[in-house]
Formats: sequence, C-alpha cells, structure tokens
Amino acid sequence: MKQGTQGSAGTGMPRPHPAAAAGGTRVPRQAGAVRGEHTHSEPPAPGADAAWPRPVVQRASVRGQVLDALRAALVAGDLRPGEVYSAPVLGERFGVSATPVREAMQQLALEGAVEVVPNRGFRVVERGARELAELAEVRALIEVPVLLRLARTVPAERWAELRPLAEATVRAASSGCRATYAESDRAFHRAVLSLAGNGQLVQIAEDLHRRAQWPLVGGGPGMRGRADLVADAHEHTALLDALIARDLEVVRALAGEHFAGASGTG
Repeated sequence: MKQGTQGSAGTGMPRPHPAAAAGGTRVPRQAGAVRGEHTHSEPPAPGADAAWPRPVVQRASVRGQVLDALRAALVAGDLRPGEVYSAPVLGERFGVSATPVREAMQQLALEGAVEVVPNRGFRVVERGARELAELAEVRALIEVPVLLRLARTVPAERWAELRPLAEATVRAASSGCRATYAESDRAFHRAVLSLAGNGQLVQIAEDLHRRAQWPLVGGGPGMRGRADLVADAHEHTALLDALIARDLEVVRALAGEHFAGASGTG
C-alpha cells in the first residue's frame, strides 16, 4: 500500500473502482503541486495488505476522470463516510497533482457528497436511513407521474429500444459490482425520462439518483449485496414490459415498489 507523502506510517487511501479509471497514459505529477493538507487522520484502505493496482488516468480531461473515479469510489464504499481524505494523497494514488483532485472534490462538495475540512482535506458526508428514504420519496414524486404520462403516449417500439439498457442493468447487477450497477442504473432511468423531452427534469432526477446511490454509515440499504442488485435490475425489465403493454396499474405498482426498495423500506 502506497503511503501518503505527508502522513504518518500506515496512512493510506481507498482504491477507486477500476471501472471508473479508464485506460490511458499516466499523468506525471506537475511541478510545484500544491501540498497543504495533513494526512495523518486518513484511514488505511480495506485490505491494506493486498497489492492494489495503481489507477491509470489519461492526460485529457484529468479533472473529469478523477471526478468519475471518486464518484465510483463513493458508491463502492472505498471512500468511507466520516473519514477525511486529502488531495495530495489522493493525487499520489491517481498519479496526478493535487490540483485536479482538489477541483473534483470541490465539485463533490457542491453535490453534498463531501465537506471541506480546513487544512486537512475533505470529509465524506455521513448519511442515515432517513435521508435515503427522503431521497427515494422525492424521486418517486418526480418520476412516477412522468412514467404514467409516458405510458399513455410513447409507442411500444420506442420502449422496446430501451430493452438493451434494461438488460445491461441485469448484467451489471449480476457482476456484484455496485459502481458498475450504479452507472447502468442511472443510464436506464435517464433514457426513460429523456422521452419526456425535458432536459431540466432529467438533470434534476439524475442528481437525486446519484445522491441516493451513496452508501450509508455502516452499510445498510446503501450497501446492498449482489442479490439485492439483481432484484432491483429485474424491476427495470418488468417495468419496461408494463410500459410496452400500456398497463398503467402495473406501471404504478412497479414504480412504487422500485422506489420503496431504493429507500430501504421495500
């Protein structure tokens, strides 16, 4: 495990999920990289004795790639709620300077995933089951009426075009990888809502969906296992069947169950 350049012995950081760090050339550390945060409070990564591959970051869109990798690490639980992580140590892990990491973390702070800790870095926000349930309720209030309206107006062939996305969620769930499933889950919901032709709706729903995928303190519904992911994914295919059949009652029931499951109450 590679230690932080400024932390005490044993300091480490969680490995971002490999799906978030696409292949490419590794970006060399920039000269004069900013180093200001203390890293002594950062926790060691789970399985610190294991040899983890260093994520590879391409030169183009470094900040965007780091942001994607950090988001995947949040979903996978590699960045643990309540813990503080510094930009220099995370930069060491990505093979980049602290600057793009700090910029990506600031974006996550705007999204509510982390909070700034002066002179130390960024703390992953601790969430409880109540917040997850509230997010699921808001998502249902937004998405269910849209689904019912679309079920009345969208032709069956348009729904059939979304079948590959629904099936992709099942494959991703079967892999047991939460980060991979989270991405495919959002892609399916985004495609469905896009049929409404309202870009603002899609953007707001996407933000709520992403926030709902962050893990809870100590696990819980936000850290569901493979069987839970597979069951959730099969709800996508069942919902698509109901939409194709224009069975509004089944659409309403399935959507309600889907969001109840996302809240941890189903």
